[in-house]
Amino acid sequence: MKNESHETIPNLGGSLARIESDLGNPTRLGIVASLKNRDRAEFKLLRDSLGVSDSVLSRHISALEKAGMIEVSKGYVGKRPRTWVSITSGGRDRLDAHVQALRELAGGGSDQQ
Repeated sequence: MKNESHETIPNLGGSLARIESDLGNPTRLGIVASLKNRDRAEFKLLRDSLGVSDSVLSRHISALEKAGMIEVSKGYVGKRPRTWVSITSGGRDRLDAHVQALRELAGGGSDQQ
């Protein structure tokens, strides 16, 4: 039988502190992750790639915009209205920190603080 008094677990407080509450919802995380490596994406592309309804996507986009993680612009292609979404530099930084924190919590990161 192991002597459990000598076992240790890493201090995860720093990693937990970097978890973004705004990215706790899978749809929100998917939106921001989809935008990370592109200039912008059209609403329809995000909706179809995430497999959600217009109303669900719209609600999450509004929350992320309010949090300063994404920007929304509207315009027309021909006579059809379009909505484009892009990640902000702060949103990109917050996503990177969130992903790193998740890696550390899962035991895959080496930069635990």
